[in-house]
Amino acid sequence: MKKLHTLLFSATLLMGVAAHAQLKVEIAGVGSNQIPVAVAAFADESVAPEQVSAIIRADLERSGVFKVIDARQAISDTANIDLAAFKASGADALVVGSVQRLADGRFQVRYKLLDTVKQSQLSQLSDAVTARNTRLEGHRIADDVYEKLTGVRGIFSTRITYVKQDPAARDYKLVVADADGEGEQVAAHGREPIISPSWSPDGTKVAYVSFELRKPVIYVQNLVTGQRTVVANEKGNNSAPAWSPDGSKLALALSKTGNTQIWIVNADGSGLRRVSNSNGIDTEPQFSHDGQSIYFTSDRSGGPQIYKMSVSGGQATRVTFNGNYNISPRVSPDGKTLAWISQRDGGFSLYAMDLASGQEQRLADGATEPSFSPNGKYIMYATKGGGRTALAVVSVDGRVKQRLSTQAGNIREPSWGPFMK
Repeated sequence: MKKLHTLLFSATLLMGVAAHAQLKVEIAGVGSNQIPVAVAAFADESVAPEQVSAIIRADLERSGVFKVIDARQAISDTANIDLAAFKASGADALVVGSVQRLADGRFQVRYKLLDTVKQSQLSQLSDAVTARNTRLEGHRIADDVYEKLTGVRGIFSTRITYVKQDPAARDYKLVVADADGEGEQVAAHGREPIISPSWSPDGTKVAYVSFELRKPVIYVQNLVTGQRTVVANEKGNNSAPAWSPDGSKLALALSKTGNTQIWIVNADGSGLRRVSNSNGIDTEPQFSHDGQSIYFTSDRSGGPQIYKMSVSGGQATRVTFNGNYNISPRVSPDGKTLAWISQRDGGFSLYAMDLASGQEQRLADGATEPSFSPNGKYIMYATKGGGRTALAVVSVDGRVKQRLSTQAGNIREPSWGPFMK
């Protein structure tokens, strides 16, 4: 048995040693009523290691919300721009900016978002960043554009985690990457399976399950210090960790008393207490957005369905009724939408439900392991295709779909990280 290797993370980047392969992103579909935005090349951006304007364009295009128009020029004089000309070209907004290399080796990145219709300025940013944070600055600018033009916070500067498996080498890696799949970093790896990664609300830790001890054990990996903590190594199976909204606790599925039930534990592994008490199997817990309830999967009605109960335990209420096999509940950050996997018509599909009305929508077929983006507008999931397991993203309205794949093995078990403070 080979011990799982944990890598020390940089306190500056919250990430560690880079993986060799990046993800390839393919986009299919667009949102309704796309917003036309022109993105100009940033003045002097060639001095930086990353082309900031290209990162912004790619982010906005990937969202499906924007029709990106190439301004085909760098604009140095941002004070005297013919906004009417850009409006005539079909753009409702214009992104301009510049990059300057500073004496200390950092790069001053300036940006403005201009309204071509009202001929006014909507936003501006100016940051001095290190060379390795140039790409992150591009994502931050794209976030600002997204928020100013839609009223919804952007998710381009957030991160994701997933498990990458090389079947030939029998090697499992817990990987952290940017939301677009770039900048892969290995958080942990070993020869035994790794499953169920879950981000802490502050984005500094990931809980996950490792089989390195020949049984499932729950760990918490600190991405800043590199420290790893055992949270649950009880008799039987320890699985499905999920963080409380305040980050103080984890909900778990443990079989220490026989059949698997829902338990809650403090983030440091103390204070373990049982929450569910049924004769069936209760598993896959997820806290509600306010931390007062837990959604979970149970076969207490004869087949797997999704239920909801108080964090203090007690009577559970059934949530899903359509279909005989419903698993993997996930709750949107605002608590209004439930996503889950349902087996119908012989296959597994991703569904979303408006919890107020109970209305369901089928979003994607061949899906497993869903995870909401922190703004609640997208869902990432695992899917099979071409003999490999890859990741995909779908908007909650089902209109925009992306596929993230790699040539090096299978990738699955996605978890979308929170907004970073």
